[in-house]
Parts: sequence; structure tokens; C-alpha cells
Amino acid sequence: MKTLIIYTSQTGFTKKYAEWISERMNGDLLDLKEAQKKSTDYYNDYEAICYGGWAMAGTIVKVKWFLDKAVNWKDKKLAVYCVGGSPNDNPDVDIFLQNALNDEQRKYIRAFYCQGGFNYENMKTPSKLAMKMFVSVLKNKKNATEKEKFMAEKMSSSYDISDKKYIEPIVCYLEGKEYEEEN
Repeated sequence: MKTLIIYTSQTGFTKKYAEWISERMNGDLLDLKEAQKKSTDYYNDYEAICYGGWAMAGTIVKVKWFLDKAVNWKDKKLAVYCVGGSPNDNPDVDIFLQNALNDEQRKYIRAFYCQGGFNYENMKTPSKLAMKMFVSVLKNKKNATEKEKFMAEKMSSSYDISDKKYIEPIVCYLEGKEYEEEN
């Protein structure tokens, strides 16, 4: 199956997942900036197209480009994935994924989440400042929940919780197979 993985990455986690998916599927890999330069015909021969971006403020960064194109790719296997600092088993991830696509888009696109981490060293200054402010608000919040305290502690420095195993559901979907989670 001819597969294309398109991604945008700020700190490297989304790119890492894109490379893992590309390697596993023997697919082509394109940074979003390069994908945006391609003609419409470029995408015709692909049977599966996957877009990856990072999670920020309840959305998948720069996913609009993919969603706008995907309307014309309904004959292909389509997926979006996002990478964030929360663990995959965080209940908020399910809510995030539910909101990532509208009802119509869910008919022909599947959304996935992959835990990544934080890399303050590679973050652009506005993102770094926004994250530091968010962490500060959490740390100084009166009556903070245990979850909020844990998040503040975890997000106060760089960490990596990415794992190649999180590409399995994406790969299975793109290949048209059922994913069976290992216990």
C-alpha cells in the first residue's frame, strides 16, 4: 500500500512518530512545509495518507490544511495523529480525540493520539513562555487537585514518554487491519 506521512513538529516528538510510521509502512515522509508545495496530482497515487501534528490548546496544530485537502481524498485511507505531553491513558485524551474531527470528518478520517513529552530546549519562545506560565498557574493554584499538582510537576521540565508501540493502532488502521491491544 502506497502510504504518505505528512507531519509538522516543533520539538521533535511528532517527527519521531512520523519516522516510525513511515519506516514501519515503508511509506513516504514529508514535512508539512514541503507537502504544501506539492501539486494536487502529487497525492493521487497514494492509497493512505496520514497527518501528524502536536496537541496544543485542545487542537492539533496545523491540521486545517490536511482536513481541507482530505475532503477530496475520501477514496483513500486517512488518519491524523497528534502528539502531546499527556500519557495515552489520560481520560482527557479521549475527549481531545472526540473533538479533533467533526461528525462528517469522522466518516472518512480516524484520529489517534501518541504520548510524547516536553522538550523545552527545542520549543519556540512563545510556546515556551506559554507553557511556563501555564505551569506557574497550576503550581500556584489554591485547592489544586492531585491531577493538577502532578501535571505541574511533570510539565515543569523536559521529559520523553514516547514509545514506538503507540504507532501500532495507526499502522493497523492504515493497513485496514484490526488493532488488538496487548494486556
